[in-house]
Amino acid sequence: VSAAPSAFSDEKGGSASEPEYGHDPASGGIFSSDYKRHDDLKEMLDSNKDSLKLEAMKRIVAMIARGKNASDLFPAVVKNVACKNIEVKKLVYVYLVRYAEEQQDLALLSISTFQRGLKDPNQLIRASALRVLSSIRVTIIVPIMMLAIKEAASDMSPYVRKTAAHAIPKLHSLDPEQKDQLIEVIEKLLADKTTLVAGSVVMAFEEVCPDRIDLIHKNYRKLCNLLIDVEEWGQVVIINMLTRYARTQFLNPNINESLLEENSEKAFYASDDEEEEDKKAEPATLAKRKPYVMDPDHRLLLRNTKPLLQSRNAAVVMAVAQLYFHLAPKAEVGIIAKALVRLMRSHSEVQYVVLQNVATMSIKRRGMFEPYLKSFYIRSTDPTQIKVLKLEVLTNLANETNISTILREFQTYIKSMDKDFVAASIQAIGRCATNIGEVRDTCLNGLVQLLSNRDELVVAESVVVIKKLLQMQPEQHSDIIKHMAKLIDNIQVPMARASILWLIGEYCEHVPKIAPDVLRKMAKSFTNEEDIVKLQIINLAAKLYLTNSKQSKLLTQYVLNLAKYDQNYDIRDRARFIRQLIVPTDKSGALSKYAKKLFLALKPAPVLESPFKDRDHFQLGSLSHLLNAKAAGYQELPNWPESAPDPSVRNVEIPDWSKCSSRKDRKEKKVEKPFYSDSEGESGPTESADSGNCESDSGSGSASASGSDESGSGSESEESGEETESDEEEEDEEEEKKKRKKLDKTKAKKQAEESAERCTIHTIHQISCIINFDQFDMNKITSVFSQTLAPSGSIKMYELLHRIKGEGLAVEYCFSRQPFSPEPNMVAVQIQFTNNTNSETKNLHIEDPRLQSGMRIREFAEIDVLAAGESVTVVMGIDFCDSTQAANFQLCTHTRKFFVSIQPPVGELMTPAFLTENDFKKEQGKLMGMNEILEKLTLGEKCVNEHVIVERVTATANLSRVPCGSDKECRFAGKTVSSGCLVLVTVTTKEGGGAQLTVNCEKMLIGTMLVKDILQALSQ
Repeated sequence: VSAAPSAFSDEKGGSASEPEYGHDPASGGIFSSDYKRHDDLKEMLDSNKDSLKLEAMKRIVAMIARGKNASDLFPAVVKNVACKNIEVKKLVYVYLVRYAEEQQDLALLSISTFQRGLKDPNQLIRASALRVLSSIRVTIIVPIMMLAIKEAASDMSPYVRKTAAHAIPKLHSLDPEQKDQLIEVIEKLLADKTTLVAGSVVMAFEEVCPDRIDLIHKNYRKLCNLLIDVEEWGQVVIINMLTRYARTQFLNPNINESLLEENSEKAFYASDDEEEEDKKAEPATLAKRKPYVMDPDHRLLLRNTKPLLQSRNAAVVMAVAQLYFHLAPKAEVGIIAKALVRLMRSHSEVQYVVLQNVATMSIKRRGMFEPYLKSFYIRSTDPTQIKVLKLEVLTNLANETNISTILREFQTYIKSMDKDFVAASIQAIGRCATNIGEVRDTCLNGLVQLLSNRDELVVAESVVVIKKLLQMQPEQHSDIIKHMAKLIDNIQVPMARASILWLIGEYCEHVPKIAPDVLRKMAKSFTNEEDIVKLQIINLAAKLYLTNSKQSKLLTQYVLNLAKYDQNYDIRDRARFIRQLIVPTDKSGALSKYAKKLFLALKPAPVLESPFKDRDHFQLGSLSHLLNAKAAGYQELPNWPESAPDPSVRNVEIPDWSKCSSRKDRKEKKVEKPFYSDSEGESGPTESADSGNCESDSGSGSASASGSDESGSGSESEESGEETESDEEEEDEEEEKKKRKKLDKTKAKKQAEESAERCTIHTIHQISCIINFDQFDMNKITSVFSQTLAPSGSIKMYELLHRIKGEGLAVEYCFSRQPFSPEPNMVAVQIQFTNNTNSETKNLHIEDPRLQSGMRIREFAEIDVLAAGESVTVVMGIDFCDSTQAANFQLCTHTRKFFVSIQPPVGELMTPAFLTENDFKKEQGKLMGMNEILEKLTLGEKCVNEHVIVERVTATANLSRVPCGSDKECRFAGKTVSSGCLVLVTVTTKEGGGAQLTVNCEKMLIGTMLVKDILQALSQ
């Protein structure tokens, strides 16, 4: 492979070292024709050798990655779309996805090949073919694309289904008339249970039909539960969509607080006369304030998004933060502050977006960020835009307690070399002075000191801010106005000069001696001033004419004459208007009487508000919020509903498999997939989320049996023994085997009972070490003991190897719930071998264990000989590492090897823990929040008393009963065998057959799966 490209490069004059392949450096560049460009690559693509084609495609894809144009190679590449080499095919599809839109005519010629690619056995090829097909933007092939998307949406591979979801928005933008059909596909894909598809289909939903909230109802809980396992960008899309969904389906959790705020505002502004009316209105307001109860689905969303605040992806953290800000009760919003402060250690681009959102949040929820005040202090290395945003946040967080610290910081910032930042700091001081009256004088004095600063920009900005502050209390600060009048000669910044002139004109009565002199100086330099200053000179002249016409009459006329011939028409118009208004003549109108009122009216002090004040009507984290303008495609955040919509729309009907009568139906029950599973052949309902994408190996002998029967799904050995599908056996042999089977069952039952008795003795010995018998009533203790241990009959036997597949060797196993003495961290598995053949079986042992990382296995001692018709029981230990992943290994005899696997139900990964009532409560208090799962349930018809509940729970999980003073509560405790994590279960019965199940466990996955199993046991 390496020799051929070098031959081509030699022929082309060493093009391999060139930045663009196939280009001759000696050809002159400017004058050379391009017709020989890429000739070497075209020859390689036309070659019969796959190795040359692969090398050419790698080089072409490398060119594209570097931004080079490779569109002229399209005809040569597209020919290879039918290549049988899978690696070449993949790279060809990568190229076609890039250029199919540009070279549509040539791409259309190969459309039949893309259609064949949709049927390819390799999922990557099927997905790539669909991606290329959806990239050809020609309306004539819309029906073909539609058909391809529908087929891909039902594909066995989640990756292909994900690609189908990506193709939906492309087709919708090409032909919007296909919307109805595409919505059907979206509805189908929304029901998909794989995490790979979830993010992509929600993105398609947002693009095509964001208003169809009804499609989300049935999938809401599933999306909430899958959220933690979806890829990061999928999480962002889902969280933003669920934020909008929650605003339409749940009540405002802060509704009562908002009513209180309204009342307090009214009370603040109300007069004495209105107080009596308010008192009458109070009962009506109290009636409005019904006690708020959060919808469980609302709580589910908040609970499942909370862990994502620790995500490494800033966009995910930002999405969760905006969800909590818009949806959570006020008391719970504070948890997002720490996560957002963490993001501020990221890149400046991320900081900019986060600070924009923090600035908006800090206006309404100031208390959230107050503990992290120092995190918003400005560093010298920060870019200007970050500095300005941090100033904004610091100003929003300023209050009476921290203002002295913040002002000290601001004093330091004024010395910065960054002029824009200094200007923003001075404005921030002004805003703090406006908002907090106690420091107004201090700020004003500080700003006056800045007027003597050498830097003209600092002085100018200070003048503008002082002008706004003086408007609040002008009488007290005539000295400052005089001081500023003296600065008029030195300050050259137009805005600052205009501000000083406005102040002198507005408060000319406070400085009667200085004002006319200032006007005299300004009249001299009038023609050289900026327009904004000229307008203020005219205003000053008018005000002085009205208040002190003796000294300023001639000056005013002189200024108005100058303005009459100014180049700017605004200034000419203003001069003409003012002349008519203040100098009364025969022609002047009625307004001249009111000139004094017009010019010298009291003006309200300016309110210095944050520019982020009203931004929260945009959804936080969105582009619209960042720009403070509605961006294309932005979905408005809906208002909270006044009354809660029907929550039952989110209920999903679970089929009742107990009513299935035929064997065919029972088989279908086994195929039913768990919540987290992939949709391509996995094991049973208790498998963990991690094993969701593991496909069962159909060629592994007994894998299909082990996948469903050993998973703890409740299929006992009798049921599995009945399902014999071999037609080769004769009836006589069948009868004999049935008799043997019955004998085996009685043996197995005896052994199980013996093991349970041994377990009982061990347990009672443990309890006797803990409990002081003198302090207890013996009758109560014996009743507790009787309920502590699972009844011996509840130990289930699972089939490991069917006698037909094992050629006469039948193997069953059970979890004996005894400590495995060689290694206490292992689960004891009792295995029973039965030889149903007429000859003896030798050398029974385990080989080639295939275990997930961390799992270990302790093999049983080899069984030398198992005589015909006999059974033997052995015990082996497996460390499942607190997961329900299967332990796979080979079971070997002297002639054959069988692939088998043991998969534990989650309840068998535990060992009883004996706690007192106080210890139970203490440990439960440590495992709150994310480590606690609450579920409501309706007890089954047979769960009539406490004894049945205890029996069901202890049969499901290897837990011990904890003494409890209440009749309506049953408590259980255990520890995971591998890591020793505590598992606490509480079943609280209620009137009318209802109950609440609480599971506290440090390992969230184990807790979730245990809840599912106990719910199933108690609901039957």
